[in-house]
Amino acid sequence: MNGKKQNHLGVSLLAIGMCVSMNAEVQAQGACSASAKAAHQACGFDAKDDYWINYGNCVNTDDKAEKKACIREAREEKQEAKQLCREQRQARADICNSLGQAPYNPVIDPANFLSPAQIAANPNPYFPLIPGMIKVITSGDETITVTVTEDTVDILGVPCVVVRDTVIEDDNLVEDTFDWYAQDSEGNVWYFGELSKNYEEGELVDLDGSWKSGVDGAQPGIIMHAYPQVGTIYRQEYFLGEAEDMAEIVSVTENSESVPAADCSGVCVVSREFLPIEPDVEEYKYYAPGVGFILAIDPESGDREELVELIMP
Repeated sequence: MNGKKQNHLGVSLLAIGMCVSMNAEVQAQGACSASAKAAHQACGFDAKDDYWINYGNCVNTDDKAEKKACIREAREEKQEAKQLCREQRQARADICNSLGQAPYNPVIDPANFLSPAQIAANPNPYFPLIPGMIKVITSGDETITVTVTEDTVDILGVPCVVVRDTVIEDDNLVEDTFDWYAQDSEGNVWYFGELSKNYEEGELVDLDGSWKSGVDGAQPGIIMHAYPQVGTIYRQEYFLGEAEDMAEIVSVTENSESVPAADCSGVCVVSREFLPIEPDVEEYKYYAPGVGFILAIDPESGDREELVELIMP
């Protein structure tokens, strides 16, 4: 018994010491940098964990050549994963330099948010949440249908509008997502989370990408400001290590782009959207007044995601 008590005491003291150390580090670095470092550590542990699982599977064979090749591939994958961890840390450091070191913890007061009926009556022009509004978007072999439903879900005391987003590829459902948005009294549209169902060959395989504000540290972000300003950088979502989409407003006067169902003749807002989890990925999104999202362009490949049909209620 004495040994067990001493062990529990040692674990408790270690935990206290770690908390004190982390608190001192946060004070020295700032919350943003400390969170970035923590995410980097978690990424490294994940890389090691994946390697050892792969290694265990590799050695479970009597074929020496197969075993050797498998272990070599596992090591290469570990190195690639560790490199991605380093790139993610740099991307988060860049974000901290842009946003500052303050903790990201927006104050959500339900009294400052509109009801779904009030939102429909006075929507943000660049992200209108009007029940019955349907957008059909194409991207390569994918057809994406976005429907503003009449459903709502209460998150952190805020009634959020449910927007359903389905992705069809080669006549097969590959993703069925329910996004949760709310608009505050100033006209900003907030993103409170999503339930993302991913399918393969008609079967549900995972819920990767899902998150909900207030659960496990997840925080809401702004998907569209009431008055977008060039140069503004902001978080669209925040669930460390899982959902960290960012945006920067690069234009509020774009008027040259067009897609089959809309154009920018009325002047579009353009944002550069990126995420530290995938540092090499970014795209430019175009939002037309009265319509919202109409176009996304991958600057590296030139691939376009275009609004091809718009149905208004």
